[in-house]
Amino acid sequence: MPVTERQLAAFADQHGHQIPCDTSPRHLAGPGDARHVTHGLAAAGWTTRSDPLSPQIALTSPDRRYTMEFNPQSRMGTWWTLRAEHTDTAPGWYAAFGELVPAEVLGRLTDALSVPPPDLGPSPFQILESAGWQVGPTATAHSPDGMCHVESHVEALQGDAQTSYWRVEACEPGHGTPIGRQIWGAWLPSPVPEFLVTAFLQALTAPEPLQRAMYDRTAHYRAAQKPSALSPEQVVQAHADRLKTIRAQVRAARRQPTTTPPTAPAQSGTNRATVRR
Repeated sequence: MPVTERQLAAFADQHGHQIPCDTSPRHLAGPGDARHVTHGLAAAGWTTRSDPLSPQIALTSPDRRYTMEFNPQSRMGTWWTLRAEHTDTAPGWYAAFGELVPAEVLGRLTDALSVPPPDLGPSPFQILESAGWQVGPTATAHSPDGMCHVESHVEALQGDAQTSYWRVEACEPGHGTPIGRQIWGAWLPSPVPEFLVTAFLQALTAPEPLQRAMYDRTAHYRAAQKPSALSPEQVVQAHADRLKTIRAQVRAARRQPTTTPPTAPAQSGTNRATVRR
């Protein structure tokens, strides 16, 4: 399901008439335009299986293993859910992202699903430390402004079993406590592949500001905004160029030889989590 000319024109019509503002830090920039995710998935060959007249969107990957759902009417604040069905060789999993997670950051994660994972790269905490975040000794990290927090947690289950998860939260500053009220959250439990966590954190900690219109909703009043050097036309063109890049990467990945045959997905019984806002 490629992005149609009509859909691109609708994106251009909206953003071509707005004054772009550089907005930072990224974790406070607000949700942005959900089409950064949905258009990217469509460019990668994902197809819709939802009612086109419904505000809820569901997209499925070409191999039918992955499903992304967007529900802006969620009462639990979990606007985005990404599922992977288990196969004969890989377990299933479920990840959830709150209302105010920047779409560009989530889009970096979904882009990573469309190309072969890297053989070797920095760990999530290496990404955070390189970005100037304070990395603690207990598998935690905190943004320089103290308003975004990352935790890798391992929890013991019955017997020798263990479960683990990554939790990313933007929070109000604490008043007498280390962390205040949650602004948004993302939950990525094991066995979400680490390269997807890395992609999410790379986008979250990137120094470049995100583009928001002058009156767009941000996640918090502490988000700093200033007029962007980009014109509205350049913002629109950057979106179109990204979609072209995704299509080219997907075509290149399909031409690469595979050493293992594809496996049909089976139904998964992964647990769900609630992510506020």
